[in-house]
Amino acid sequence: MRSTTVLPGAPSPPPPAGDLPLHRLELAGPGALPFAAGSFEAVGPLSRWDRPHRHTFYEIVHVSAGSGTHVVDLARWPVRPPHLAVVLPGQVHHWEGGRGPEGTLVLFTDDFLVDHPGDRRTLRGLGRRCWFALDAEEDRSVARLMTELVTEHRERAPGHESVLRSLLHVLVVRAARLPDRTGGGPGTGTQTGAGGRPAAVAEAFTRLLTRPETAGRSVRECADRLGVTPGYLTQAVRTATGRPPGRLLIEARAYQAQRLLAHTQLSVRQVAARTGFDDPAYFSRFFRRETGSSPGDFRRKHHSRPHQSLEAPLTRA
Repeated sequence: MRSTTVLPGAPSPPPPAGDLPLHRLELAGPGALPFAAGSFEAVGPLSRWDRPHRHTFYEIVHVSAGSGTHVVDLARWPVRPPHLAVVLPGQVHHWEGGRGPEGTLVLFTDDFLVDHPGDRRTLRGLGRRCWFALDAEEDRSVARLMTELVTEHRERAPGHESVLRSLLHVLVVRAARLPDRTGGGPGTGTQTGAGGRPAAVAEAFTRLLTRPETAGRSVRECADRLGVTPGYLTQAVRTATGRPPGRLLIEARAYQAQRLLAHTQLSVRQVAARTGFDDPAYFSRFFRRETGSSPGDFRRKHHSRPHQSLEAPLTRA
């Protein structure tokens, strides 16, 4: 499962200086499904962690009580239950202030979606929207599905693997139907783009954008990595997203710089190097052009609280 999971009690190496702590999904034992479900208490204290961190897995959270703020990447979402939140692998998030949260979590890796591979695309759309306020009927519907997922996972009756994958598929599809009460418009998570191989290339390019090592790569380098020509990549990405890959690479590069400035103690020079810039002055001009702010001003406005330093080692996944 490509190092996305860990057995109980297995130590996690501390992240390199300036890197984000990375949580892996803890399994019950060898051969166990890459899936977990339960309350915040059952999942453990890291489910409410107040330090910015990343996951190797998807996290769907049904918040039924509590207060405070859920911070996902650079967006701050006030906890006013009931809510549904979707956090993607690689996204930076933490819980801040208030009381709680209370509710139910479903955790799973990419490998768990083998029966419904199309859910990966839907989940990416849900991750971009991230936070969903629920009305009374939506809250009851989500609560029922979450309860069934927790029960199947706990009891492990014959055939529970298929039932879990089917219930999760229903949860993902129904989440994609939720209206966007933050202004993004309903149905955002159900956009499917082009069919066939161009859609697969665009999907692979989208995954590539989320990797830190992509910072500074050109369209040609990304095309080489995906085994297509730059022209084919451009056409596939334009068809799927309506935007050129070069623009998306620039935005991903700026976004990675924002994450590092907001959530690490790295110097501006180090952030520039991590995002593929040899010249810090050129990086500063790039950052101001893309964000409207200098790196220093951005850090002063958005930097995490001192006790949330990401350079503190993570003792277990």
